[in-house]
Amino acid sequence: MTIATTDRTSGPASQPSPPRTVDAAERRSGAFRTARAHRRYWWIVGGLLALALVTSFGLVWWGNPMPIEHPGFWRIARRRAITVVVLLIVAVCQSLATVAFQTVTSNRIITPSIMGFESLYRAVQTTMVYLFGVAGVVALNNLQSFVLQVALMVGLACALYGWLLTGRYANLQVMLLVGIIIGTGLGSVASFMQRMLTPSEFDVLTARMFGSVGNADVAYFPVAIPLMVVAGGVLCFLARTLNAVALGREAATNLGVPHRRTLITVLVAAATLIAVSTALVGPMTFLGFLVATLSYQFADTHDHRYLLPMSVLIGFAVLTTAYFVMHHVFYAYGVVSILIELVGGTLFLIVILKKGRL
Repeated sequence: MTIATTDRTSGPASQPSPPRTVDAAERRSGAFRTARAHRRYWWIVGGLLALALVTSFGLVWWGNPMPIEHPGFWRIARRRAITVVVLLIVAVCQSLATVAFQTVTSNRIITPSIMGFESLYRAVQTTMVYLFGVAGVVALNNLQSFVLQVALMVGLACALYGWLLTGRYANLQVMLLVGIIIGTGLGSVASFMQRMLTPSEFDVLTARMFGSVGNADVAYFPVAIPLMVVAGGVLCFLARTLNAVALGREAATNLGVPHRRTLITVLVAAATLIAVSTALVGPMTFLGFLVATLSYQFADTHDHRYLLPMSVLIGFAVLTTAYFVMHHVFYAYGVVSILIELVGGTLFLIVILKKGRL
């Protein structure tokens, strides 16, 4: 005996039911799966922008000991505004470089610091203290020294990329392993020289090993800002291409993307951004990982046209908030890397222990 069943729309079950139509508000084609996800993205962007503006305003105006009509008030506010500019430069450099680097390497755990940039920074700073002492370090703390550090980091990166990605046996994994080995070797050399320093020299060097806004100088801006704009502009211009590269080498090649040339271009731009950030304020190991991980979660899209701006906003909001907390709550002026490393390192462990991968 056959029992006829009915549903809400199509009558007896024996009759073919019409295809179910999906509401446009529920699912859509494009960068976001649904219109709700699209709206959520812009709500998050608005919230991050408001947080960044509030904390930036607080950094410039909050706790100024001078009355607003006094000329000293504006001098202090101008100095604090320079700090906000430094934080913006670091946020742009770290966020764009990390997201692009993780895309071309197809790995959401590693960051550009794996290539040994921070170890090179430590080695350069240690060598300067070892050879010239404290007085020499103060004398060499100028624009020429900044340009030299950036040139050394970018030169090392370009040498690695040109050697390991354009040869007959080009392999991205080999390049990453070589970067780890070089970084470990530079760290060992720096540690050896540090053991031969006097206590006073070691104290000065230790202060420079922390990522600190106090390491930056307004004299570095004529070099740092143009490099940031050019390298960051290249990555933003390649946002659509990064979408294809994220699909893999074979898929990107089939779509007409020159994979190797794009790979080298992205890596050189990322290396330039990380070099500028590291030479400007010092190493911030987990900042890029923290910003990139939060960007993937909040943006909820694989389209780099939305991922890259989201990462910049998150990076700037994180830095200004951390700096505001450290300066006005813990009264630790300049050293934001302590809070960033604590939160970023904790997030890294949570991600690894919870998922095993990203």
